[in-house]
Amino acid sequence: MMSDSVLKIDGLCHAYRNEEILKNIYLELKPGERIAVLGESGSGKSTLLRCIAGFETIKRGKILLNGRVVSDHVMTVPTEDRNLGMVLQERALFPHLTVKNNIMFGIDKVSSKHRIVADLTKLFKITSILDKFPSEISGGEQQRVAFARSLAPEPELLMLDEPFSALNQELKEELYTELISIFDERNVAVLLVTHDLTEANRLTSSQAKLDGGELTKT
Repeated sequence: MMSDSVLKIDGLCHAYRNEEILKNIYLELKPGERIAVLGESGSGKSTLLRCIAGFETIKRGKILLNGRVVSDHVMTVPTEDRNLGMVLQERALFPHLTVKNNIMFGIDKVSSKHRIVADLTKLFKITSILDKFPSEISGGEQQRVAFARSLAPEPELLMLDEPFSALNQELKEELYTELISIFDERNVAVLLVTHDLTEANRLTSSQAKLDGGELTKT
């Protein structure tokens, strides 16, 4: 039976070397919903995303994606089996691959990969740079490529880890407008972690604050 939640976090606790970083976290995202988690540096925002992505084994609680438990204190489903996308502050593009091959990286065995790349590059206005390498394009273009690559596998959940912090305000505003339209069109659930309230207000409809390892709705 299909769940009505893309993501459900139920009593998540996580610790490094016995220091509890995340304490009893509850969070739920439905299809197409966009939520921001606000917090200062070191508050655990990136750790939360790493737990959802399956990069960390959690101490207590459960993480469910589409009703399926993907993490608890004894089991962690591999990241590649979670159907989620992630965009990081540092973009993490492969320097030896062209823009086209960066976007195609996660869908190279999909028969419709060329159509998917064509659709995404048109959406993100990067068709003219398909044959260039990351070092040959601007920071704004690199971020567009990173978003296109993350959406290529058609994830139901997209996680954003302060992906705009290296961009100037003009580029940010341009990307915000484009992304809102794309997110709405694709009905993708979005979890944004940021310290920027303006950014959170522009991109999401609800916010929560992570402080001292505890998450509270604002």
